[in-house]
Amino acid sequence: MPTFSIPSLLSGLGLVLASCATAYAWLSLWAWFRSERRKQHRRATVNDQASRPVSVLKPLHGAEPGLYENLKGFCAQRYAHYEILFGVRDPDDPAIAIVQRLQREFPALSMALVIDPVVHGANLKISNLINLLAHARHDWLVLADSDISVAPDYLARVTAPLGDPQVGIVTCLYHGVAHGGLVARLGRLFIDDWFAPSVRLAHAFGSTRFAFGSTIAVRRDALDAIGGFDALKDTLADDFWLGERSRQRGLRTVLSDVVVGTDVSENRLSSLWSHELRWMRTIRAISPAGFAFSFVCFTWPLLALALLLCPTIACLLVAALGVVARLGRYLAAWRSTARTRRGQDLWLTPLRDALLLLEWAGALTHWRVQWRGQALHARDHAPSRYP
Repeated sequence: MPTFSIPSLLSGLGLVLASCATAYAWLSLWAWFRSERRKQHRRATVNDQASRPVSVLKPLHGAEPGLYENLKGFCAQRYAHYEILFGVRDPDDPAIAIVQRLQREFPALSMALVIDPVVHGANLKISNLINLLAHARHDWLVLADSDISVAPDYLARVTAPLGDPQVGIVTCLYHGVAHGGLVARLGRLFIDDWFAPSVRLAHAFGSTRFAFGSTIAVRRDALDAIGGFDALKDTLADDFWLGERSRQRGLRTVLSDVVVGTDVSENRLSSLWSHELRWMRTIRAISPAGFAFSFVCFTWPLLALALLLCPTIACLLVAALGVVARLGRYLAAWRSTARTRRGQDLWLTPLRDALLLLEWAGALTHWRVQWRGQALHARDHAPSRYP
């Protein structure tokens, strides 16, 4: 009977870790090229603007950096019939002044400001959306977070799939737009260099189990069929659960080829850590099995650990292949990000991966998250399955 020593077991573990990290790096690179090919071959479609008016719902909370520029992009859409409804709870919210400025700048656009302090549940964003929906005139709805920047053809493109009655929601991937220094750039890499590649890879293998607050386009009848916003008023990951309840009704989720921008404005490592840890724990609550194996995404520290455990030629060759794929993905994807140069912040990626690994480990310790001054339990804030 063969015997195994501790060194040989550790060496084998190192080779396995290197192989897993390298496999993920190459698959994520393949998924990026696949998504680019699909964009190039897909015939551009737009909504029939004459017959499909849209209500855009924008819940606001404070005058965050870049808010005016982001909201202005929604006011400058090349779209014939749409309205924008901005919602706040507090009559002294500084976002009100920005909305009023936009109302003066775009007098011909149907635009309304809804100030409603009524709270409908633990999720204040959903509470805001419930208040906004009562004022929406149209049956095609687009929900977008306040920190999202869009191109002038955004609305026409993201609403196009709603013409298919089998489509429940349309959602968009996003890239980070850093407002600040090193910490904000690390936050941008969280989105561009970890989150987006993992979504593209999941989508390449047929998964549509996602929905992002960057954009959710939905018909009112589909929203009503899943219980409306009321069904989500006490959830944490409201965007994901809106899509999940739609999928439970047998409706399809469409990942648009539109990629929008989302602001990253943290200027302290502690605030970035808190924000990203909330994301990590939320992902763990939504998909525990997928989260458990997501450590293979953190290429640099995993390859370093693998070589430490298994300092052999074989492991070095596998790790070298992983480095090639990791660098290739970062350099190839730069045009779909807000980076001004191909190799900008490449030197930060080892630090970014190491921080991700620490956050992943931290997310395993407990379920409590901080969100807009509230302490919530990630696992407890999920809706029951649609009956």
